[in-house]
Amino acid sequence: MLKFYSALKALLWLFVAGCGVTAITFAGLYLYLDPKLPDVQTLREVKLQTPLRIYSSDQKLIGEFGEQRRSPISYNQIPPLYTKALLSAEDAQFYDHNGVSIKGLLRAASQLLQTGQIQSGGSTITMQVARNFFLTFKQTFARKFNEILLALQIEKELSKAEILELYNNKIYFGNRAYGIQAAAHVYYGKDIGDLSLAQWAMIAGLPKAPSAYNPLANPERALIRRNWILSRMLELGHIDEATWRHASNEPISASYHGLTPELYAPYVAEMARQEAIDRFGTAAYTDGYNIYTTVNAELQETAQAEVRNGILTYDQRHGFRGPESRLNTDAREQWPELLQDIPTYGELVPAVVGALDEQSIEIMLADGSTQTLGWEQGLGDARPYLNENYRGKKPTSAADLVAEGDVIRIKRGPEGQWELSQLPEAEASLISLNPQNGAIISMVGGFDFNQSHFNRVLQAARQPGSSFKPFIYTTALENGYTPATIINDAPIVIEDASLEGTWRPENDGGTFLGPMRMRTALYRSRNLVSIRILRSLGMDTAHQSLARFGFNAAELPRDLSLALGSYEVTPLRLAEAYATFANGGFKVNAYLIDRIETVDGEISFQANPATACTGSCPEQSASQKKEAATLEELLADDTQDTTKDAPEAINRAERILDADTAYIADSMLRDVIARGTGRRARVLERDDIAGKTGTTNGPRDAWFAGYNPDVVTVTWLGFDKNTPLGNNEYGGSAALPIWINYMRAALADKPEQPSKRPDGIVTVRIDPETGKRAGPNDPDAIFEIFRQSEIPPLEEGSQSGEGKSGQMLPEELF
Repeated sequence: MLKFYSALKALLWLFVAGCGVTAITFAGLYLYLDPKLPDVQTLREVKLQTPLRIYSSDQKLIGEFGEQRRSPISYNQIPPLYTKALLSAEDAQFYDHNGVSIKGLLRAASQLLQTGQIQSGGSTITMQVARNFFLTFKQTFARKFNEILLALQIEKELSKAEILELYNNKIYFGNRAYGIQAAAHVYYGKDIGDLSLAQWAMIAGLPKAPSAYNPLANPERALIRRNWILSRMLELGHIDEATWRHASNEPISASYHGLTPELYAPYVAEMARQEAIDRFGTAAYTDGYNIYTTVNAELQETAQAEVRNGILTYDQRHGFRGPESRLNTDAREQWPELLQDIPTYGELVPAVVGALDEQSIEIMLADGSTQTLGWEQGLGDARPYLNENYRGKKPTSAADLVAEGDVIRIKRGPEGQWELSQLPEAEASLISLNPQNGAIISMVGGFDFNQSHFNRVLQAARQPGSSFKPFIYTTALENGYTPATIINDAPIVIEDASLEGTWRPENDGGTFLGPMRMRTALYRSRNLVSIRILRSLGMDTAHQSLARFGFNAAELPRDLSLALGSYEVTPLRLAEAYATFANGGFKVNAYLIDRIETVDGEISFQANPATACTGSCPEQSASQKKEAATLEELLADDTQDTTKDAPEAINRAERILDADTAYIADSMLRDVIARGTGRRARVLERDDIAGKTGTTNGPRDAWFAGYNPDVVTVTWLGFDKNTPLGNNEYGGSAALPIWINYMRAALADKPEQPSKRPDGIVTVRIDPETGKRAGPNDPDAIFEIFRQSEIPPLEEGSQSGEGKSGQMLPEELF
C-alpha cells in the first residue's frame, strides 16, 4: 500500500510539473508571439478582393475582371436560416464561446500527440476568420497558437454579427467564388436570399472542403454533406422534422453559372478595363470598382448584329471558299469531341459533313446531334470564290461543294433553320457617338472579339477616301468659296516627287463632267474638284484648318492626295471630327466612362466632357446632381472645406467652326443623302440625316460617316491585310448598309430636327450653270444658301431677258 501511495504521489507531482511546464511554455509563447500579432482593429477597415465590374449606361453588366468572384453583402442581408446551417456545420457553439472551442482544441491536441501532426484544427468560425485574414494555411503549431490568440482578440473587438459578416464575405466556396453571394450566383444563378434551405445547406457545406464537397465535381459527396448538415439542424432544433424531410428529399439543383454578361460588348469591356488599369493599376482587379459606361445596351446589341450582318453579306457576295478543315472519316466517334475544340465565332457554329445526297447534306454538331441542310439552305447559292472580282458557276450537286469529313460553318437563318455559311475574312467596325458631348453610344471593333482582340475602331488607322473631303470643302467655305462656286471637273496632270513623279488622278469610272458647282461636286464625290480646291487653298491653310478637327497636322500629307483622303485615320477620330458638323461647329472628344464608383458606392470619378452649347447647356446627369446636392449640404455647414469636393462646372466645348460655316457644310452633306452617293439612306425617310461615303483605291476600304443632331456614326469595312475588296465594292454598297440598319434603330424614337438657320444665312435663286444670282424670269433657277456678305452678283442680261454670258472663273479651278 505504501508503494502504491508513493507511486500515486510521484504521478501527481509529474502531472503538476507537466502542467507547470505547459503553462510556462504557453506563457512564453504568448509573450513572444503577442507583440508580433497584427491589429485586429484593421478588420473593421478590411478591403475584400472584389472584381472590377463594367456596366452599360442602363446598368447592364458588360464584363467582370479579377481572379476572385465576390459580391460582399452586409450581415443584415445574410438569411438567418443560412447562418444556422453554417453554424450547424462549422461551429454550433459560436454564440457561446469567446472565440476558442476547448473541446475542439482538446481533440486537435490529442491528434497531435498521437500522430505528431495537426489533423483537424478544431477551429471555430472566429479562428477561421483569423486564419483567412491574417495567417497562412500551413499546418504548424506556431500558426495554430497565433490563430488562438487572434481569435480571442477578435472576439474582444468585434461583435458576433461583424465576425459572421467577415467570414461569409471572405471564405472560398470553389469555382472562383469567394463569399456566399458569389457562391449563390456560381452554383444557382441567384442571390443568396433567393435560395431554398437545401441550397443553403449545400453552400454551407463547402468551406470545409470546396473541392471534395463540390456539387459540380462531386455531387454524391456533396449530397451526403448537405444532408448531414440538415440532420444537424434538426438535432440542434433549428428546423422541424417536416422541414428537414422536405429539404433532404430535394434533388441537387446546382449547375455552373459562369459569368454571363447581360450585354455582349467585349470591345467596350476591354476599352473600359484598360482605362481602369491606367487609372488604378492592378488594384482595379481587386478593389471592387464599378464602371458605368456611356454605352446604350439596346443600340450596342443592334450595332453588334449589324456589323456581323454587314460582314457576312459582303462575304456571301464573293462566293464560297470551301471547307475550313477536314476530319478523319475513319474516326467518326471522335467527331463530337473534335468539334468541341473548334470555337464558335460570331454565331457561326462548326459542323462536320457526314453524308451527301444529290442536293442535301447531313451534318453533325459538337453535341453529336445531326441535321440536314437542303438545297435552299445556302447550298444552291454557294458559288465558289475565284478572286475578289469573280465567282464560279452555281453548284449542281452537294458534291460540288463539300465531301464527307469536311468541317463547315452553319448559322441560323431568319426562320430559325440552319444554313450554310463560312468564317469571313473581311472585317468591319462601327462607332457611334453623341455629337453634343462625345459620349460613346455603341462600339464594335470587329466580327468577333474572341477571334481577334484587335479593336478596329481605336487601332486600325486606314485611309478614309472621300469621307475626308468634307473637311477640305469646309476649309474652302471659310476661304471665299460658296456652295455655288464653279470648279472644273476635268483631267489634271500633277508633277510631284512625293507622288512618284507624274500623277494623273481620276474620278470613279474615269469620267469627267466639266464645270460644276461645289455643292454638286461634294454630293457626287468628284475627285478632280477636290484636288483643285486643295491646290487653290494651299497646304498650310489646309493643315491649319484640319488640325482643328483633331487630325494630327504633323502626320498630314503635304501633297494633293490629301484631298482624296490619303491621310490615315481611325474610325473613332473620324467620328469625333464629323461630330462638329452634327453639333453646329463645336469640337468634342469621345469618351466611354461616365463614372466610376467604389465598392461602397462612392463616386471615385465623374466625367465632365466638353459639351456643345449653342445656348444653355444640357441638364446635369443624376450623378452630377448628387454631387451638387452634397455641395449644397457642405455650403450649409460653414465648418466644412468646400473647395475639394465641389463638382466641376459645365465644360463648354470649343467652337471651331462659326455657325454660318457649320450650317452650310451640314446642308451640303445632307445633299449627299438626298441626291448623292449616300442616297440609299433615303430609305430612312428622314430629312435631318447627312454624311459622306468613302472608298479608297483598290478599292481597299469602304466607309460611311453620317449623323443627325442626336447621333454620329461611322462604319468601315475592309481587310486587315489591306487587300482589295472587289471592283464593285464601295462605301455606299459595303459600309452604308451597316450604317442604315444601325441608324434605323438609333433614330427610331427621335423626332426629326430641322437645322436652325443662323441669322447671317440667306437663300438666293441662282443659275445652276454659272452659280450667279438668277433673274426673276429665269425658268432654270434653283435655290442656294449664302452668307449675306457672299451673295453672288446678278447674272448679266437677266433683267433684259438677254442670253447668259457665262462666268469668268479663277484659273486655278480649271
